Amino acid sequence: MQAGAPYCRWTWCSTGDGQAHVVGRCKVLYRTSTSGKQQRMQKRRRGDSLVRAALAAPTSAFDIPPAPILIPEGPWKEVEGSVNAAKGFKAQGMHGGLRASGPKADIALVVAEDSAAAAGAFTTNIMCAAPVAYCREVLSRTPRMKAVLINAGQANAATGDAGYQDCLESADAVAQALGITPDEVLLLSTGVIGRRIKMDALKAAVPKLAARLGSSVEDAHHAAVAITTTDLVSKSAALEVEIGGAKVRVGGIAKGSGMIHPNMATMLSVITSDAAVEESLWQDIVRRGAINSFNQISVDGDTSTNDTVIGLASGAAGNGLISDPGSPEAKQLEDAVTALLQGLAKSIAWDGEGATCLIEVEVTGAPSDEDARTISKSVVASSLVKAAIYGHDPNWGRIACAAGYAGVLYDPNALNIRLGDIPLMEAGQPLAFDAKAASTYLTETTAVHGTVYITLSVGSGPGTGAAWGCDLSYDYVKINAEYTT
Repeated sequence: MQAGAPYCRWTWCSTGDGQAHVVGRCKVLYRTSTSGKQQRMQKRRRGDSLVRAALAAPTSAFDIPPAPILIPEGPWKEVEGSVNAAKGFKAQGMHGGLRASGPKADIALVVAEDSAAAAGAFTTNIMCAAPVAYCREVLSRTPRMKAVLINAGQANAATGDAGYQDCLESADAVAQALGITPDEVLLLSTGVIGRRIKMDALKAAVPKLAARLGSSVEDAHHAAVAITTTDLVSKSAALEVEIGGAKVRVGGIAKGSGMIHPNMATMLSVITSDAAVEESLWQDIVRRGAINSFNQISVDGDTSTNDTVIGLASGAAGNGLISDPGSPEAKQLEDAVTALLQGLAKSIAWDGEGATCLIEVEVTGAPSDEDARTISKSVVASSLVKAAIYGHDPNWGRIACAAGYAGVLYDPNALNIRLGDIPLMEAGQPLAFDAKAASTYLTETTAVHGTVYITLSVGSGPGTGAAWGCDLSYDYVKINAEYTT
């Protein structure tokens, strides 16, 4: 690349005046005639400064940048608006005084203008939070909803009967503010486990929140910020795809940075779509989408008490009702929903607590897709693999080890491993490789908070799968050692 020419790792960055531009943790760097070592040191210093800036206390309710958009390529286009991109929805977030301190927004509301098909996927943690139990109960009675209320600050998990009563009162407050029934309200909470919601603050905030609901991109951003906790960036995305001759949109917001090892069979997400889709089919689409996205990320191996994905479909796009699971339209909608969820899931892993990179592990040749997903998640969840990447150590033996204990049978003599474009093992045999070049690949990728790619082939089977995570740094321990203090 020509000296002085700009380059950007993510399309949402902007270039301009010949300096390094920071958007969240993304940098637009400019190539110079300095040596490669000097360039890497400059990028490292910029990264260090950015981390310090990101960890500074917010000065306003919405003082947090957005994450990069990481939706995979497909027959869709990215659009703005997240949960407000689809027709028939409004959203808002605000500061309601639920956090322990600071001005950051902490309560959000997403509302369907008319009754919407609803779906949910929830944590398998036995110590599930009160709002998880509440949502399961409500969705067992009715497949249609109008509102989702999310609070940050208190997880309302391990809070006993009183915590569940807080859920009932929260739903009542939303119902009264919107003129709907409590059974049309779903609830999500995030924050410190063992602490109940500050109900006086919540009840005072809900009417104000309802009055401020809007359908703009900014309104949706407010909601995305309000649900964050230790997140350094907000997570939101939306896409548009043509289904049955109609333009259908799917958008969403998510939060998560630590305690990330979902098993949907603390991570929260609300997605909206204007597709007209039969309720039970919509539930299946959201559930499978969660399996192929949020269930495939890991930051620290801890499955939260509050993991929840809620999906609402308004039917306002004008497409014919999708009711046949085997139809092309059903597949198109599921592919779009899965792509959106994968984009949000990768944003969460990218923003892992203390992380300096996103890790993507792709597995091919497995007996089945499920087996491939299992192997890929085993590798991306390995603390030893994560630590090696943070230390820029191409210790491929840890990758092979994590694949081997995944619980999937494959021929060890069929194992191939690549780090980026560098082959490390072929047909089960270690390869001579340039360790310095492999370390440089990790150093340069983490310096710009990029993506480290690990690919494995375990045979000739039809199964493929991917998982996403992040490296494990000293900062992760610092953040979680002092979480409540």
